[in-house]
Amino acid sequence: MNGDTVTGVVASVMMLMLVGSSLAARRLNFGQTLRMALAWLAIFSVVFVLFLFRDEGKAIWNRATADIAGSRGTVSGTTLRVPMREDGHFWVRSKVNGRETDFLVDSGATTTALSLEFAQAAGVEIDTMFPMTINTANGQVQAQTARIASLNVGPITQSDARAVVSASFGDTNVLGMSFLSSLKSWKVEGRTLLLEP
Repeated sequence: MNGDTVTGVVASVMMLMLVGSSLAARRLNFGQTLRMALAWLAIFSVVFVLFLFRDEGKAIWNRATADIAGSRGTVSGTTLRVPMREDGHFWVRSKVNGRETDFLVDSGATTTALSLEFAQAAGVEIDTMFPMTINTANGQVQAQTARIASLNVGPITQSDARAVVSASFGDTNVLGMSFLSSLKSWKVEGRTLLLEP
């Protein structure tokens, strides 16, 4: 028997003694005693099942809260902890000039990239005079340089952040190395991305 098994057996015996003594003290007839004993058995069974599946329950809870919160991540001290989504990528809910959007965090991208539609809606200053050709995972695309007046990612705030804007990005916004390299540190631990300003 290991320590967990011994603890479980002791806890079970104590719960049975507690229920048994409370039923005996009430001096109920056999039918009432049986009903109360079955009710307590059902309660203990539910608690036991919840205990057995606590890790699965925690994973479901984390997934649900991430979906509800829009993957904002959680702040621990000054560190933003971003859970990995089911697609295997890190997405974080952020604000560009006060307008919320989801960003894919991509260390393979050189700079922060915004879809043209979102950049225009967020009032991002786009330099339309000098388009540039950039290499992406999907090949070369035409893009314009831009400046984001205010970029908020959890506790991290950047002013006058560099970015590129293109209609070719579809509706995906990306936080690249221009953002990550400005941080004190960033790293991946298991299925969690840690960003420290």
